[in-house]
Amino acid sequence: MRNFAQAPLPFQGQKRRFLPKFKDVLNDFPTDATYVDLFGGSGLLSHTVKQIYPDARVVWNDYDNYVDRLQAIPSTNVLLAELRLIFEGESRKGRVTKELKETALKAIKQHEDKYGYVDYITLSASILFSAKYATQFDQLISEHFYNRIKMTDYDATGYLKGVERVQSDYKALYNAHKGSNVVYLVDPPYLSTDVSTYNKTDYWRLRDYLDVLNVLDGSNYFYFTSNKSQIVELCDWIETRTFAGNPFANSTMSTTDNTLNKTSAYTDIMLYKYVE
Repeated sequence: MRNFAQAPLPFQGQKRRFLPKFKDVLNDFPTDATYVDLFGGSGLLSHTVKQIYPDARVVWNDYDNYVDRLQAIPSTNVLLAELRLIFEGESRKGRVTKELKETALKAIKQHEDKYGYVDYITLSASILFSAKYATQFDQLISEHFYNRIKMTDYDATGYLKGVERVQSDYKALYNAHKGSNVVYLVDPPYLSTDVSTYNKTDYWRLRDYLDVLNVLDGSNYFYFTSNKSQIVELCDWIETRTFAGNPFANSTMSTTDNTLNKTSAYTDIMLYKYVE
């Protein structure tokens, strides 16, 4: 079975840069546990667990309907092949001409009319500036286009083989799997960041973010955040000023730096804890 080092399709916030550390720490967790990916995203964490521990039960919460994008890969490849021909010979460094953009827009619209679906996230990664995403056709009209199209077809064959897909509110999923041999993978949208490319919400509020901490109490987990959220500092503050416990007490922290483009960067944080 193919081992994916990153999600097979672009996804905002996937943990590909964390995989080496995640795999290393995973060696200290049980091989036969139930791993519940509460905010499944691209499924990369679920895929990785199943690769390393094939006997483990892995539950992936496809909250964002990523599977729809995976199933649309054949038609996505057709569209990108058309755009490669349109942009053939065009520089991969600067903007494409207005004329080429108009030709590309016509091809995209015709494709959507024919197939009834366009994976705008993957398309955005192919023709828009780094870290910019559109979710519908009208949003492309005002954007500058770039020739960033992947030169080979996308392929997700076997990506989530053996992984159980569910669609559920994360709280309900957490309660349904509470037990002694359960590990939660907790990668919620980052606090105060744009999550418009996600299907269910446009903004992740402080209250939403804090509610997630309830699933960490008394659980074995991997929890992901960033230095933008300052959630760890907040919990330290709470612990010193109230009787509430710090859910990160006795956990271990690991970090990795990420660059979105020349002017935007942040630090990803992974905290983990396992008590035998």
